[in-house]
Amino acid sequence: MKILSSLQTPTKLNFFHSDDRMLLIFIGSIIGACSGTAAAALNHFLHIAFTFFYPIRHHWWAFIFPASGAFLSALFLGKIVKDGAGHGVPEVIYSVSRHGGLLRFRSSFSRLVSSFLTIGSGGSAGPEAPVVMSGAAIGSNIANFFSMNDRQRITLLACGSAGAISAIFNAPIAGMVFTIEVILGGWRSANIAPIAIAAVAGTEISRFLQGDQIAFPHQLFDIRFPDIMACIGLSIFTVVASVLFTKFLRTTGSLSKKIKTPLMVRAAIGGCAVGIIGYFFPVALGEGYHSVREMITSTFTCGLPILLLGLMAKMFATSLTLGFGGSGGIFAPCLVIGSLTGLIFYKTISVLFPSVIWVNEGYFALIGMAGLISGVMQAPLTGIFLIVEITGGYEVILPLILISTISSTLCNYIEPASFYLKDLKEKNLLLHPGTDAGILSVLTVHEVIEKDCTTVKQNMLLRDFIKIISKSRRNYFPVENEKNGKFTGIIHLDDIRSFIFNPSIYNVVVLEQITTTGIKTADPDDNLLDILKTMDKDGLFSMPVVTNGIFIGMVSKATILDQYRKELMVQTTEI
Repeated sequence: MKILSSLQTPTKLNFFHSDDRMLLIFIGSIIGACSGTAAAALNHFLHIAFTFFYPIRHHWWAFIFPASGAFLSALFLGKIVKDGAGHGVPEVIYSVSRHGGLLRFRSSFSRLVSSFLTIGSGGSAGPEAPVVMSGAAIGSNIANFFSMNDRQRITLLACGSAGAISAIFNAPIAGMVFTIEVILGGWRSANIAPIAIAAVAGTEISRFLQGDQIAFPHQLFDIRFPDIMACIGLSIFTVVASVLFTKFLRTTGSLSKKIKTPLMVRAAIGGCAVGIIGYFFPVALGEGYHSVREMITSTFTCGLPILLLGLMAKMFATSLTLGFGGSGGIFAPCLVIGSLTGLIFYKTISVLFPSVIWVNEGYFALIGMAGLISGVMQAPLTGIFLIVEITGGYEVILPLILISTISSTLCNYIEPASFYLKDLKEKNLLLHPGTDAGILSVLTVHEVIEKDCTTVKQNMLLRDFIKIISKSRRNYFPVENEKNGKFTGIIHLDDIRSFIFNPSIYNVVVLEQITTTGIKTADPDDNLLDILKTMDKDGLFSMPVVTNGIFIGMVSKATILDQYRKELMVQTTEI
């Protein structure tokens, strides 16, 4: 019995080491609860700010509030915590793509404060991206505390993201789906359980602190066949709105960078403009959740011209807020713009087809939100589950699937990358873990360089070179200029066999005469994926590595692929 007990004990002690899924689930639940607390705190303080500023927003001088908030937000990020400005979500994706999920500790609170200053004062943005950044940073730093590897850190980062989104919307499925679909960019069975538990933990914390309530309640819709078919037409409207919104955001951001003033001043300028727009169109201010509630309950009474102007106002206000240095996300603006797009479509078809009895306008506002989320983020599952959970609109699941699929597909055809991924793809910074590019991005030239090469001089006689060959295990030899040591080319034994077996020319031929020149070289800072592509294109098996004209070693395809295999095992092996 003692022997049996001694054999069983190590198994229990090493349970977490043999299968880390339970460990990730346990830690992920803690991270989900922490990120859920952060999201609930931001939501609470934004509600206080909205209650304070709402009664005085109609005054002409109220434009100073968004300007002051944006100024303080940029000042806090740029000068106090020294954290870069941005939307939040692309930075998290970049961290997963390039740095194994590493995020700075200050990111766990910096975006919460800056987004509160921006949104609470009236800036047109949403709190979702900041809480995603905060939750992801919490997960990343807890993973660092436990000295976890890159794969585990990325999973816990995703747990933080899922917990934050789930808490802010009271929507655990949407939080899980958004994280897997957008942040990680792919479904992997090992990640699902920890992320799902974290999403539940974040939701439960939010419900405990804020109550269990649907964010945007609505009356039940009596949906008929014409209403379902109308989704096809509405999807065209949401595609146009998604593309316009994305263009506005990117164009405004590019224009603001050309203004040669400090970021705080640019943010204040953008805030002033937002305040002026909000004076005429209050729907453009803040996160806009109160307007969404009115639209899906059919109490938002505006004519078609006002809806069109309100739509453009919200797009411009969000672009000015985020493009000029304010802090926040695009989730909430997408919900407002989607709702307005749905109402515009409803007003249009009511005029064009007066004989058709349509379901009420709240239905079109609701599915319009799904069309915008799916179009801008190109994440159809997120659009479907988010709208179902935040509205309780399970009876509209079929129209949601239809519009989300069409909208994301058409937007992807027009813009091959979503708003979150566009800049990363243009800068070649998007590399998903587990892919060839993701694995090779972790490796550097310095890790695969071969330095046991024998260099020879240009003026060396073939006779002396033969002696070197007899002692070397290499079949290529880098050639240097004898005066300045600069790399001039390569001698490959396969190319000079006729010279080697002709002793009569040993004292006549110098190496300069048989050197292959003009060959492609690699730099120590080059990307290994680019080096491999060059090798495949030119039919090469190895390339010399040269810096400032000096040869430092060789990099071969065999060594790269061997290191690739080892790194693949590290990234995919269950610890």
